[in-house]
Amino acid sequence: MTLDFWAKTSGTWINIGTVLAGTALGLGLQGRLSMRMQRIITQGLGLITLFVGIQMAGSLTKTQAGRIDGVVLALLAIALGGLLGEWWQLEERLTAVGDWLKQRFKRGGGFTDGFVAASLLFCVGPMTLIGSLNNGLTGDNTLLTLKATMDGLAAIAFTSSFGIGVGFSTLIILVYQGGLSLAAGLLAQSLPDPATDPCVLLVTGVGGLMILGISLNLLEIAQVRVASFLPALALAPLIYFILAR
Repeated sequence: MTLDFWAKTSGTWINIGTVLAGTALGLGLQGRLSMRMQRIITQGLGLITLFVGIQMAGSLTKTQAGRIDGVVLALLAIALGGLLGEWWQLEERLTAVGDWLKQRFKRGGGFTDGFVAASLLFCVGPMTLIGSLNNGLTGDNTLLTLKATMDGLAAIAFTSSFGIGVGFSTLIILVYQGGLSLAAGLLAQSLPDPATDPCVLLVTGVGGLMILGISLNLLEIAQVRVASFLPALALAPLIYFILAR
């Protein structure tokens, strides 16, 4: 199955559109959204994210390595990936990068503050990585569309505080998120059918488990250190190849 340019990057273009729309609305609203309204929107997004995560995690039941079920493979990937992530302190490092950039540009005015803050929020996180890979590999933009909705709503709040600089974060979304999707699309060309490839299904399932973690954070049920599990996305296909022999 060969995906065209739009199929590989559709989620990125939708994301750009929602951020631009959110920026325009934010300029008009100028902070009129109350905290209660923002909270209920976040909870709604959390519920939808929970549903998407469950759907993605369901792909683990469609793959196996020899006699080893996909759920067990995912458990190994998540456990080992989480240990590596904690060892490498990925959560802290991502936070430190954000703090450094904010400190570096804190005197750059509202435009720069908005640009940096929005770029970090929209591009640094597991949902960006997983969604971009999924879009590029299979053409499924569901996760990036969900992320786009969240980013659009966040853009409204950010723009009301920082101004039009938030809208220019779409340049970073285009380069980073679009680049990831295109790279994944190139990989997909070497697969007979990415939608049924065991490794793709496994990565999708592991990503789904991480998306479930994000939903728990959005719903304030738990504080899952999702970034620490990012190595699991690379370990999942490696574990499959080792155990499938």
